[in-house]
Amino acid sequence: MNKSVFSVVGVCACAAVLLSHGLVVDAEQEPGTGPVRPPTVQATSATARLQAFSRHQEMERSSPFADLEWRAVGPRLQGGRIEGIAVAPGHSSTIYAGAGAGNLWKSINNGTTWVPIFEKESTFTIGDIAVAPSDPNVVWVGTGEVLMARSSYAGTGVFKSTDAGATWKNMGLTDSHHIAQVVIHPTDPNRVWVAAVGHLYSDNEERGIFRTTDGGATWQRTLFVNNRTGAIDVVLDPSDPNVLYAAMWERSRKAWGHTTNGPGSGLFKSLDGGATWQPVTSGLPTGSVVGRIGLAIAPSNPRVVYALVDNYTPTPPTGRGNNPGRIGGEVYRSDDRGASWRKVNEEPVAAGYDFCLIQVAPDNEDIIYLPNNRFMVSENAGRTYRQIEGTLVHLLPHGSQVLHLDHHELWIDPDNGDHMLLGNDGGLHLTYDRGQSWLHLNNIPIGEFYAVSVDMDTPYNIYGGTQDDAALFGSSAQTLADDLGDQWQHVYLDRWGGGDSYFTYRDPLDHDLIYYEHQMGDLRRKRMSTGKTDGIRPSAGQGEAPLRSNWMTPFFFSADPTHTPQAMYYGGNRLFKSLDRGDTWTAMSPDLTSNPAQQGNVPWGTLTSVSESPLTPGLLYAGADDGYLHVTRDDGNTWTRIGEGLADRWITRVTASQHDEATVYVSMTGYRYDEFDAYLYVSHDYGTTWASLVGNLPAEPINVIGEDPSDRNILYVGTDTGVFASTDRGKSWQALCGNLPTVPIYDLVVHPRDGELVIGTHGRSVFVADISAVRRAAAGAGSER
Repeated sequence: MNKSVFSVVGVCACAAVLLSHGLVVDAEQEPGTGPVRPPTVQATSATARLQAFSRHQEMERSSPFADLEWRAVGPRLQGGRIEGIAVAPGHSSTIYAGAGAGNLWKSINNGTTWVPIFEKESTFTIGDIAVAPSDPNVVWVGTGEVLMARSSYAGTGVFKSTDAGATWKNMGLTDSHHIAQVVIHPTDPNRVWVAAVGHLYSDNEERGIFRTTDGGATWQRTLFVNNRTGAIDVVLDPSDPNVLYAAMWERSRKAWGHTTNGPGSGLFKSLDGGATWQPVTSGLPTGSVVGRIGLAIAPSNPRVVYALVDNYTPTPPTGRGNNPGRIGGEVYRSDDRGASWRKVNEEPVAAGYDFCLIQVAPDNEDIIYLPNNRFMVSENAGRTYRQIEGTLVHLLPHGSQVLHLDHHELWIDPDNGDHMLLGNDGGLHLTYDRGQSWLHLNNIPIGEFYAVSVDMDTPYNIYGGTQDDAALFGSSAQTLADDLGDQWQHVYLDRWGGGDSYFTYRDPLDHDLIYYEHQMGDLRRKRMSTGKTDGIRPSAGQGEAPLRSNWMTPFFFSADPTHTPQAMYYGGNRLFKSLDRGDTWTAMSPDLTSNPAQQGNVPWGTLTSVSESPLTPGLLYAGADDGYLHVTRDDGNTWTRIGEGLADRWITRVTASQHDEATVYVSMTGYRYDEFDAYLYVSHDYGTTWASLVGNLPAEPINVIGEDPSDRNILYVGTDTGVFASTDRGKSWQALCGNLPTVPIYDLVVHPRDGELVIGTHGRSVFVADISAVRRAAAGAGSER
């Protein structure tokens, strides 16, 4: 078969109609020449989001499976993204750690053991934590990640506890989505300031600096620039709580790119407790070149204030492609409480939209820390820098010997500058010697899994890829306990102790081979016994347009047993097939996306989910980030664009039925428009017509849908806050959340032999549940039918 020639048809047979609607896709079409297709989408209101979660809670309470017990099986050793750290004043062994998407954890023994304390709230994503200096029982949490990455989750406002985290109350600012900073008055716990970043993917009003003087009963927005500019930092003068500094940041993100600077960015100062603000510009960059800003006041001399500025002023061409660069990070210092500033760094400093933190040692105004991509320190008032690495000791065994990259939070003991807690993509780290040595507190199960798969060993193993903590596999029989280790192990580690990974599979025939991938489809094959690793990513042919691959590129093994080794499929913007474990690839499709004109710093117009029918080899479906959906029934000879009547949204999962050849399921998300509705469809005629399966599901994004292999009537979905099941093919749904925390479910699989449902969560590692009760309920309903 000549795979260089394809036929792409639409739902209708009329060629003129197909051409007029752009349904015929040219395999040689250049990127960025396709139609402009971003749909007009209204961001979901805070009211609607909270109503959806109320519906979610009601379904949990009324579910016939309310007592379902989920078993946390880890892993813990890899760590996970920490974005917030707070320590109770006067109680340095009481630590609060907030995971980017893994809820809030508390330790009362300096990190030896941990308890999750934010399990069933309306959100799971932590931006900042603050403990009242005058009352350690008063704890505030600002929700929504501050990272502002392509997968950063939106929170639902600020929460307050008056019993040291035992109970929580939502105190408002529910449409802020991302809260960067919470500051509490040193003597009055009812006076609080909040820096609200605002929406990630859309413009909105609830952003800027807010303050309350009555413990959160009411709020006043006292600093606002525009609906695209949010507050990214706010700091309080330790010698005068009426003096505050705030950093504003104008930015905008879309699915295909990120604008990280703008004229709304800048520094402001208040002399009246945040009631009014004045811009601070003397000696600082201003205008559209200003990006994110980090602020810090020297505790030992509050006249000294530092600002880390991400400066987008162009620089001369670098010689690499003759592309101009930009200045990048700059450190500015003021010695007169912000009246005037001067640039102090004499060498390049790294800063950016995701890494722009600065701290000052409590005992020396000239020692500053920059915990950003790497952890840097200056001991001469910001002029020169060295990297902090230090000896690394892991609480649980881990293969890395160096401090993880990508830092998001640094807490420094105000009474002892040697004592610090550092949060990064690898978890929480503790030092008592200013970073000469670190204890990695990797005993919290907060892995941000993207995907999971299973094998047929006894007990079976689970494989999966995580956000920056590599690919791992481990026993499904593991039980988490503080006095036990971790049976999981890494498939690989990069030189910094992690690495982004996504779909991960063991070879179905050669069990010594494991396949994993890095960002944008960088596919690898590793022989575990020797460590030999090969890059096996397909590439475009000579003269063809470059491939576009998603951040999380779909690939999988065919279920067709007629090939040895089994065939593999890989989806970029085209679909590829390999019959030799990835050594060579054959293109089996043209561009299956809209080839969108919007091309920024993130690949756009890429396949996000591909599914092969377990019943019929050669029947495949391919779904894309731009909402395009295609089917082939002849192993790629011809492709038909399907999906008429579906929402124009990012396709999260396409699942071909394992019980009926003509049935296929599709889930979608509006996340990249800050829209949080549920999209779920089924077709019983190969995608010609579709029906919604949302039914009584709460309005929350759906990430995955799967069938039960033993019963065609049972379906499972994973959403951004839990798991649901249907025992009547999607006519009605019941919650399977049981003892699960509120957490996003990115992937799920039913083990075909053991009758267990395995879920990969993006923030709380992996859980397993016995689903025999669901099967019994379906069988009972079937007998009544």
